[in-house]
Parts: sequence; C-alpha cells; structure tokens
Amino acid sequence: MLSEFKNETFLDFSNPEHRRGQSEAIAAVEARLGAEHAMVIGGEKVTAREKFRSLNPSEPSQVVGVFQKGGEAEARRAVEAADRAFSTWRFVPARERAAVLLRAAAAMRRRRYDLNAWLTLEVGKSWAEADADTAEAIDFCEFYAREAIRLSGPQPLTPVPGEANELRYIPLGVAVVVPPWNFPLAITCGMTTAALVAGNTVVLKPSSDAPLVATVLCEILAEAGAPAGTINLITGPGGAAGEAAAAHPRARVLAFTGSREVGVHLNEVVARVPPGQIWLKRAILEMGGKDFIVVDETADLDAAASAVVASAFGFGGQKCSACSRAIVVDRVYDALLSRIVPLAEALKIGPAKSPDTFLGPLVNDGRLKEVRGYIEVGRGEGRLVCGGEPAPGPGYFHKPTVFADVAPSARIAREEIFGPVLAVLRARDLDHGIELANDTEYGLTGSVFTRDAGRAARARRLLHCGNLYVNRKCTGALVGGHPFGGFNMSGTDSKAGGRDYLLLFTQAKAISEKLG
Repeated sequence: MLSEFKNETFLDFSNPEHRRGQSEAIAAVEARLGAEHAMVIGGEKVTAREKFRSLNPSEPSQVVGVFQKGGEAEARRAVEAADRAFSTWRFVPARERAAVLLRAAAAMRRRRYDLNAWLTLEVGKSWAEADADTAEAIDFCEFYAREAIRLSGPQPLTPVPGEANELRYIPLGVAVVVPPWNFPLAITCGMTTAALVAGNTVVLKPSSDAPLVATVLCEILAEAGAPAGTINLITGPGGAAGEAAAAHPRARVLAFTGSREVGVHLNEVVARVPPGQIWLKRAILEMGGKDFIVVDETADLDAAASAVVASAFGFGGQKCSACSRAIVVDRVYDALLSRIVPLAEALKIGPAKSPDTFLGPLVNDGRLKEVRGYIEVGRGEGRLVCGGEPAPGPGYFHKPTVFADVAPSARIAREEIFGPVLAVLRARDLDHGIELANDTEYGLTGSVFTRDAGRAARARRLLHCGNLYVNRKCTGALVGGHPFGGFNMSGTDSKAGGRDYLLLFTQAKAISEKLG
C-alpha cells in the first residue's frame, strides 16, 4: 500500500551539507561536459550524420554536449518502434507500470545534486530554480504512479438490474511528447511519465536547448525498468523531427508545451488525417501566457511587491507562468512601484553555477535579442524605471527591467516576452483591474492582492485564468495541490499534476454483461 502523496521538500542551500553537495556535483558534471550522445530508438543507440551542440548559456564557449540532428527518417522509425512496443506495454498491469515511476523517483532523489547541476549548466537555472525543477519531476513520478493505480481500480457506475457493468480506462497508443527548454526535467518528465504509466508508449523530442537533461531522464527511466521501445528519444529540429513524429498516422496523441505559434501549428498538423490513420489524434497543448498580478488599495504592499518581483524575474521571466503585467489600483500605484524597483535592482545577476545568483542568463542568444527588441519597443510605450540593459559577462545576461505607465494596448502589455521585463499598468479600482487582467488572448496564471474578503471573492469569480492565486505569487505551482493549465491561447487547460491529467492519455471502455 502506497503512502499518501506528499510534495518533495526543496533543498535548503543555506545548509552547509547541501551547499557542499551541490558545489561538488557542479564541479563533477563540468568535468564530463562535451561528450557526444546518441538518440535511442527501440532500445538501440542511433546516430545521425549531422550533429548539433548544446551550450552553457552562462558561458557559451562551453559545450555541454554534442547531439544528433535527427529528421523525418528517425521520427518515422521512432513512431514505428513505439507502436511495436505498445502491443505489449498496453497490457502490463498498472501497478507494474507505476513501479517504474516509483523507481525513477527514487533514482532522482539519489542523483538530485547531479540533476540540479545539469539544469544549471544546460539552461542556466539558479540553484534554487534547478532544485525546484528536480523536485517537481520527482513529484510527477510519485503522483502519476498513484493516479494510474487509482484509475485502474473499479470505477463508480449506476447499477443496472440484470447486468454486470464496468468501466476501464485504456491507453491510446503512441504519444509524441514535445517539451520546452525552460523546465527541461520537470515538464519533460511529467508529460513522458503520464503517457507511459497510462499504458502508452512515447516518442520524446526535447528542445534543442536542453537535449542533455532529456537524455539523462531517459536513462533513468530505462534503468527503472521501462522496456526498450516504450520511450524513444529523438533529437534535432522541431520542424523536422518533432512535426514528422506528430504527423505520423500511427501517432495517437501529441503532448506539447511551448510557444503559442508552435502550439497552434502543431494543433493544425495533428488535426489532419493522413492515409492509413483510423483515429482523430488528441492534442494536449500548453502554450504560454501574459500573466498578471492585480493589487488593490487594501493589499499588503510589501508582500505584493515581493510577489511581483519573484514572479516576474525568477529564472529571468522565462516561465509561462511569469508575471509580466502588474496591474495596480491608482491609490497605491506609486507606493507599490517604489517598492518594486529597489527589489528588482537588488537581484543578484551572474553565472548560474554561483550559489548566490538569483538571476542567471537567458537561455540563448536568440532569446536575448528578442528581449532586447521588446525593450526597444517598450521605450516608446512606457516609462523605463529599472534596468533596460544587458548585464556584463560572457553569457546571455540581462538586467531585470520595469516599465511604468504602460497602456493596456501596448505590445509589451499584450505579447508574451519570455524574459525579465515587467509592464506596470494603472487601474482605477479593482473592477477596472480585473477588466485589464482579462483583456488578453491568454489565460494561464494570475494573482490578486487584497485584504478585503468580498473583493477577493469577486476576483475569484471574475478573473479568467486556469491558475488563480490570492495574496501570493503567480508562479510555483505544486503537483497535486495546483493542477496546472490555462484557458484561451494558453492551451487546452491540461491541468498537469492534477487528478484529471492521466485521463487525457486514456480512453474509457464500458463493458456490460447480461446476467442469468
């Protein structure tokens, strides 16, 4: 009997033991950088003629690893291998599939410092951000293992006289998993293990900014007992490898987390029915946000300012849940702004491997250039009160940037920037603040700060987003406690880490037998 699910505790890096362990792991992992890594298809290592490199964004001259540039041929081969493996994996009892996830979670605990180090070196996560990523991956394994067992048990049905009836949740088939680079362990692990434990097989196409973390995850799952062919890893351009896998007629479901543009395109791809396909593919899409924190005149302004800064600038704002709009009631607008700016200016910027760094690099040069472009736009749309410039260093560093007096129609108030840029908007009152918050094509996360219970109740009812928080930051969803997913152009509201999520990877089969 499994114990009740509990979230993994974060490491406290003020503890000398944890600090020493993490420092030693980073040094050890750095000594192993630069190796070449193969794709894995049907349990076999596969190489390609062309290669690409993953770089350390804190120090772009440092090669994290060399990877295979797979394409359509490898994608087809991976789907076919997964399809063959599905013929047996689909019938493996749920408890045995769950046991694979539980063993993987145990392995991640043992290798926690190393996993944190890979996250720090490959995508520039600070120690705290990397450890939260690893803890969430462990949580996904533990939570989905329990959910698979729960769903495999008897399901409640209305009794029908003279019949024996049951409902079974059965797997769909081959799941194509396309995760993002910003949570390269947690989200990759969550989508992959959900598909796997529900009885599906997986073709995993990670971001080319984070192939090493995905490679390590696949090794852990294989060592935990995932049979050959149940998880197939292909690396390379998304437009070739990922799209080809999703379009294959034997692929059954697409699980994607990434940008609105790519998500909409892949949704169109999987909606097509190519020759030989006998089903409509299912699409599970998470596509970003333009998230908000609304602050009214009754709020605790110190708490609100801290929440805005943490939500806007944690991991450089490179989160779909990041606060990119602070919407502040006029009566406390200047008071809150005067608190936000010094907090942002005090954030420690530097290489992610430094234990005291809060704000590490952006993930690559393209991301830095895009952020710089939005800042130039912002100079004509608002009043620059903080940052606005790159930070020194060889990596892709940028200062946290705050624009005040931004109009609701401004591009920096409407478009997802995915960087350390905050737009501060003025509202007449809370109702106007709610109107501004909802004035977006997205609907992922948001928060409201108020000490008035009646206003909080109104905000709960009217603010339109998948994850709404009251008097806390709008980032940091916990598996089990905060089922995660958004509305409108934020995707299909998947509610990852919730009790509904595994249902997206299954179909319900009703069986009725006449008695007597």
